[in-house]
Amino acid sequence: MSKRLNERQQLALKLEALTDSEIVEVLDYITLMEPMRKSTVVPPGMEDELVAMLSDARENRRARQAFAWEAVRRRAERHVGMPGPRA
Repeated sequence: MSKRLNERQQLALKLEALTDSEIVEVLDYITLMEPMRKSTVVPPGMEDELVAMLSDARENRRARQAFAWEAVRRRAERHVGMPGPRA
């Protein structure tokens, strides 16, 4: 428990050092993470072990995280007005 509080304190300190635009990016990322966390909960009675196992597979979690990061990066580029990567 003390480790968790310590991590929360570290996060609070890092948040204090961020600029307003960086705070917006962090909030956007959290907004993207919340529905993903809720979607992994299987309602009682509807649980299929294979589906639950696959949805929690490491590859799927990493893919969801990469998708969320990419969405935040794109939103940050639009927010700052930076041109996107060129092909």
